[in-house]
Amino acid sequence: MPIESTLPLRNWGSFVSRPDGLALKVVRDGQALLIGPPGDARLSRWALRAQGEALWLEAEDLQAAPPGDTHWLAALEAAFMHHPGHAHVQLGSTLPWPVPLLRSGTIVPGGEGRASVAREALWQIPRLWHALSADSCPLQYTLTQGRRHPRRAPKPSGTVYQRHIPWLDQTLSLRTIDIAQDLPLFHRWMNDPEVSRFWEEEGDLAKHRAYLEAIQADPRVTGLIGCFDGEPFGYFEVYWAKEDRIAPYYDVADFDRGWHALVGEARFRGKPFLTAWMPSISHHLFLDDCRTQRIVIEPRIDNQKMIHSLGRCGYAHLKAFDFPHKRAMLGMLLRERFFNEALWIPQP
Repeated sequence: MPIESTLPLRNWGSFVSRPDGLALKVVRDGQALLIGPPGDARLSRWALRAQGEALWLEAEDLQAAPPGDTHWLAALEAAFMHHPGHAHVQLGSTLPWPVPLLRSGTIVPGGEGRASVAREALWQIPRLWHALSADSCPLQYTLTQGRRHPRRAPKPSGTVYQRHIPWLDQTLSLRTIDIAQDLPLFHRWMNDPEVSRFWEEEGDLAKHRAYLEAIQADPRVTGLIGCFDGEPFGYFEVYWAKEDRIAPYYDVADFDRGWHALVGEARFRGKPFLTAWMPSISHHLFLDDCRTQRIVIEPRIDNQKMIHSLGRCGYAHLKAFDFPHKRAMLGMLLRERFFNEALWIPQP
């Protein structure tokens, strides 16, 4: 059964895809896709058409150089973006498929020189959205305050995730927080009554500088700034659950992740924005390490708006429990559910 979004796509004709961090402009012209670096006249051309329940993508103009795998990734992203209800795209060309996409399992060869790509597989390829994509950190164990856990990769710096949001026609990005640049913004957000009601971290600039310096020094957690088209709208903390205070409250696994969030700018608090940033946080964490199978969250039990939104974005409400500082609801999202049910598409 095709998945139908609750938010309409805008009549957009182009967006920028970023496979391997390379900006490629994708323009739709009828049933054709034109792909290339912005301002570059050398474009690859693709035919994209839906026939009943089948979605077809085919590279054209094969007399020129065959498109590279970055162009393939951009074309596949665009195909599923324009047709979000399709779970597979059929590749109608007899081209030699790009070896990296075959090895990763993104392209699955079929009979008669054809192949297909599953939406569920494509969305697990970090190269398209995860700017700092790398191999998983080798598995080694260490102890932190008596807790045994895998040694984590060094914390990132800069932009870690970017995705075009079709119902907003804007690009959502996540970047690591820069204290010198972001402290005034963070300070203002923490003193916003809507934020301080749940975070309870209101205070002066010195307090908030110390808060961010503590986050920066903590290897288990990373502070991120969320932006729409480069404009900051919120702050996120993503963490490894095994080393976190939540660990004693459930059967924590080595690569479970968790997160906290605040939306500091009031005009970004509506449903169209929430259905962009909440699945994107989940997507970022699943892409960050392929061994992460579960994401947890523990909103305060009286934050019913947040708990309801988490449910719409695929988080199961497992139980209420008592932290020393609050009564909370434990929510959990499974990797299999997120990708199998395409939970980046706003759900009814």
